[in-house]
Amino acid sequence: MVNPVWTGTLTFGMVSLSVRLYSARERHGPVMHQFQRGTSDRIRYKRVNERTGKEVSRDDIVRGARVDEGDGEDYVVLEPQDIESILPSRSRAMEIRGFVPRKQVDPLWYAATYFVSPKERAAAKPYRLLCSALERTGRLGLATFNMRDREHLVLVGPQQGVLSASTLWWPDEIRDPEDVMPSISEADLSDSELGLAEQLVEAMATDWEPSDYTDAYQQRLEELIEAKSKGRTISYEEEEPEEKGTVVQLTDALRESLKERKKNGKGSGGKQKGGASTRAPSPRRSQEGGDAAGRSGRRTKKELLKEAGDLEIQGRSKMSRDELAEAVEEARNAPSPAAR
Repeated sequence: MVNPVWTGTLTFGMVSLSVRLYSARERHGPVMHQFQRGTSDRIRYKRVNERTGKEVSRDDIVRGARVDEGDGEDYVVLEPQDIESILPSRSRAMEIRGFVPRKQVDPLWYAATYFVSPKERAAAKPYRLLCSALERTGRLGLATFNMRDREHLVLVGPQQGVLSASTLWWPDEIRDPEDVMPSISEADLSDSELGLAEQLVEAMATDWEPSDYTDAYQQRLEELIEAKSKGRTISYEEEEPEEKGTVVQLTDALRESLKERKKNGKGSGGKQKGGASTRAPSPRRSQEGGDAAGRSGRRTKKELLKEAGDLEIQGRSKMSRDELAEAVEEARNAPSPAAR
């Protein structure tokens, strides 16, 4: 269990329930520190007064904001009690003001997501009631609440069988594309080009299977750390991309793309996963005649990667799920050094 990031009251209409928020996401991977080259000396950062150069205690640090005063610049320092004095009286409440269709909110607006848990046993029934009602109606509760000295716009809705609260960016925080990127020239699209593009999209259609995707960089980083800790070196030989003829016309490029999909058996008849056809060849059998995927056949790629790491299988980050299953099975069946 982890500690909640917020505790308060969730209300909709005349119904209220005590809830806690828990972070729904976490970053994985090795924790990297900074060292002075050639030594094992850690680099540390200190909070220092820029005028005196002396270190300052955390208790003596307050926040402030810069303001323009005439020709110069000045700062306004804010004490903790100043911040507390401007919080709304209902600072521990998340009051749903209305329910909006889920499809109306573009992903661009989402900032962070938290799981919502009932704080008390008595809150379980109204919690389940709200969760079920939102699942059946396809709507999300729109509310505001205060957390970490900021007011947040939030959407409350069902997620993996529980309620979640997703904070949103405020309207003035969403950039206009014209403010951050050059304008895109208009283009005349023919019916044939649109038709070919639609066919290519359908030919590459796939289902969202999160377990099919892994962070290759993090896997390689873990392998590199493991290898260097044992005095070994590691390198990756990247496969050269297949050379293709230069296609000048957009229509020709679309046709060539469709032809390539059909040649490799990746047409619309075969559902894709992670950019590859699910109609992959069956893994090779082991010498005992068992399935190379064997006991690993029902496991996700993430699970197989973890076991491959435990078995110290080299180059695992570049392997597909079936290759991992085969490598894990072979490593399991390999005779121990003592038996050789």
